[in-house]
Amino acid sequence: MEIEIEIEDPRWEALGLAALAERAARLVLEDRGIDPDLCRISVLACDDARIADLNAEYREKSKPTNVLSWPAEERGAEEEGADPEPPAPDVFGEIELGDLAIAYETCAREAEEQGKALADHVLHLLIHATLHLLGYDHIRDKDAEAMEQIEIRLLESVGIRNPYM
Repeated sequence: MEIEIEIEDPRWEALGLAALAERAARLVLEDRGIDPDLCRISVLACDDARIADLNAEYREKSKPTNVLSWPAEERGAEEEGADPEPPAPDVFGEIELGDLAIAYETCAREAEEQGKALADHVLHLLIHATLHLLGYDHIRDKDAEAMEQIEIRLLESVGIRNPYM
């Protein structure tokens, strides 16, 4: 797996973001039956100011958020609650999944408010964002339920309690 990480905020290095991103992506990809070694993801590790700019530009919401994702291609399922079609390798045998951005201050604040370890919260958000890259979403109720169930199961598999309780 190739994960290109651009660290704009050095606090992410101290948290070990690279290892968390790899762990999250592997958990999701293996669970979905996709060979992680074929996949490429780009991660921007930034602060609230930068993600607020991105959120305003791409979602027309001028405020910070925890994580944003930009899938390389639209893969959403047509039928509500169904799994999206898995990505296929390109002519070079690679699967370009897309880009993620994650904001330190928002993640740290949420973890503190929810009484969670920051690394556990960030792992959850990276799992969530990787699922978005695969076409999962939470706009429709059954899609949200399906996505949450995958997240819960993957987190529990590594000893992290259900984040939606």
